[in-house]
Amino acid sequence: MKRILAAVALVAVGMTAAQAADDITIAHVYGKTGALEAYAKQSHTGLMMGFEYATDGSMEIDGRKITVIEKDTQGKPDIGRAVLAEAYGDDEVDLAVGPVSSGVALAMLPVAEEYGKILLVEPAVADSITGENWNRYIFRTGRNSSQDAIANAVALGAEGVTIATLAQDYAFGRDGVAAFREALAPTGARLVFEEYAPTDTQDFTASAQRIFDALKDAEGRKFLFVIWAGGNNPIGKIKAMEPERLGIEIATGGNILAAMKAYTALPGMEGATYYYHDIPQNPANDWLVSEHMKRYGTPPDFFTAGGMSAAIAIVEGIRTAGSTETDDLIAAMEGMSFETPKGTMTFRPEDHQALQAMYHFKIRVEDDVEWGIPELVRELKIEDMQIPVRTGN
Repeated sequence: MKRILAAVALVAVGMTAAQAADDITIAHVYGKTGALEAYAKQSHTGLMMGFEYATDGSMEIDGRKITVIEKDTQGKPDIGRAVLAEAYGDDEVDLAVGPVSSGVALAMLPVAEEYGKILLVEPAVADSITGENWNRYIFRTGRNSSQDAIANAVALGAEGVTIATLAQDYAFGRDGVAAFREALAPTGARLVFEEYAPTDTQDFTASAQRIFDALKDAEGRKFLFVIWAGGNNPIGKIKAMEPERLGIEIATGGNILAAMKAYTALPGMEGATYYYHDIPQNPANDWLVSEHMKRYGTPPDFFTAGGMSAAIAIVEGIRTAGSTETDDLIAAMEGMSFETPKGTMTFRPEDHQALQAMYHFKIRVEDDVEWGIPELVRELKIEDMQIPVRTGN
């Protein structure tokens, strides 16, 4: 209980640096409202639990109190850019964490460079964040599109397999498909069709028909691989159109528990995931699962683990640097390894992307569980995946 009260007491919304001169002040800049609100809530819960875990409940680093300021991007790039500038400039935070949306993250990257302060990206996924749009002030604990893609290519790709994709028509979806296409090439599978739909699409009939037409005459195994985040997930609607009558299997990666309720209609489906609470076996995850169940009555979700990983990285970085000065933090964090609910992560020096394990799964359905359970087939360790460096540096 003392730990919970400490965590709650130290969330200081709107506190300025003058009010907390000796504090370590961190801005969580994320979409508290908007299409990805569910993801954002998990991320913030995980972030605060991560600070608690990494400081053994003190919420201090080297005697300095951690103060977290929350800024709402509303899921909009222009607002994300503005509130990050406000955090760096007016609030004089030491560093920032977030956002959820890849499109918002891409708008925020130049602000970090302009102010010369770290933005730790969690959980936005697009490759370009630590790729062509990257700058030296950007670190990311979240996985990138290439990590998702390579893991899913391992799960699905093989000689004689034909695949079509359905993805959201913005950076997350397009970067995801590009990385998936590249990762499939050495597996022998063929990617024959790409369909992109607006994030607010409600009716997927036309998209599904184009995909069915592209796959129906193919020999061997045929997959529709879906890359989707947030609401309006198309899996259930497309499943209702009975793609199996054409021999087409639906496949997708992991997701939050609410979204995985649709997976109960897909027993045996294979894919790859970033996190599922029952899979990793390590002290950080044991603590997270136990404490989350005590406090919220549910297991931690996809982005809760990500938020916790970000907090652990910040605490370890500041402790290693012995400072919150940006150049000291960059020097300390480049190449730094740290223990998370997923096990060891390491910030790659070339692009500050956190290298990490992924999990090949097969869906199991149980009557007393509301969602499809991603049962581990194989852990894909850091050394099992050759993640491209895309910055050109």
